[in-house]
Amino acid sequence: KYLFMLFSFPSPMFLGIGQMAATILILYVSKLNKIVHFPDFDKSIPVKLFPLPLIYVGNHISGLSSTSKLSLPMFTVLRKFTIPLTLLLEIIILGKRYPLSIIVSVFAILLGAFIAAGSDLSFNLEGYTVVLLNDLFTAANGVYTKQKIDPKELGKYGVLFYNACFMVVPTVIISFSTGDFHQVRSNMPYLRLVMVF
Repeated sequence: KYLFMLFSFPSPMFLGIGQMAATILILYVSKLNKIVHFPDFDKSIPVKLFPLPLIYVGNHISGLSSTSKLSLPMFTVLRKFTIPLTLLLEIIILGKRYPLSIIVSVFAILLGAFIAAGSDLSFNLEGYTVVLLNDLFTAANGVYTKQKIDPKELGKYGVLFYNACFMVVPTVIISFSTGDFHQVRSNMPYLRLVMVF
């Protein structure tokens, strides 16, 4: 938010690539130094993870994009929609059943978010759309993680590391092909600023 608001940084995708690269580097060095533990790569890992890497990059980029397009209070309000989306996806995908009291509580949260969003004088359709996409990706990430991943196998650090590894190169390719990287490069002061962070 700091980069987008104060420095008008032009690219959430480029920032996301930097965060993925930092995630890979930090977790790999931590694994080498036995600070964190996750398994070495084998052919079964992509099968175990799919579709989590796609959801991960969607969550990552939409989260950064929505942060750049909305005020922080409105971003926080609209992120509340993650809760009912998670509940709905758990019912559909995981077959969970929830008592009426939990469903009523979730809809009360949703109603509060609608009321708060209704008073937004700086309505930004693109920002709302991106943050709601981010809510959907966040909910899907939580649900598919519960469905597909045995924490004893990969663990949270393994999931983070391999999601970033699988998606950093495709995201760089997308950044080049859409002109996103050129936009950042033409604003070299921003690139230096990212390197500092």
